[in-house]
Amino acid sequence: MSRYIRPKVPGATVFFTVNLAVRGGDLLVQRIDALREAVFKTHAERRFYIDAWVVMPDHMHAVWTLPPDDSDYAIRWQVIKARFSRSVPKGAQRRSHVARRERAVWQRRFWEHHIRDSESYRAAITYCHMNPVKHGFVQNAEEWPYSSVHRDIACGRWL
Repeated sequence: MSRYIRPKVPGATVFFTVNLAVRGGDLLVQRIDALREAVFKTHAERRFYIDAWVVMPDHMHAVWTLPPDDSDYAIRWQVIKARFSRSVPKGAQRRSHVARRERAVWQRRFWEHHIRDSESYRAAITYCHMNPVKHGFVQNAEEWPYSSVHRDIACGRWL
């Protein structure tokens, strides 16, 4: 199996895509309260700034900025995923899931991209907010209830 080496940049701003193990369902929006609680508790323990976040039925996108002295976003995702997983029924487990004590809720990996400039930052934020439109769930980003676009509208950052 490939060994992923993730960049370790303290204070980095990073764009993420995190998927459920089985695509096509709606577990994340059906159990949005459990996901919010997992994020809230993890955020309280290991601070980071949420620049943008959108929760889709079977995946989510987020942009985070880490504290200046911290580069460990992987542990934050590990804790969020574990907390959420404990609050929902187990997925279909293979032997590898049992051996690793996984509940088969999430894909094992997540995709990340380090933001390098203001243009890629704006693109990542826009991608998060427009994802429900792209997938055909709504006509306008502000119609999707599971998005940080509402915070950005209230703060005057979204036109």
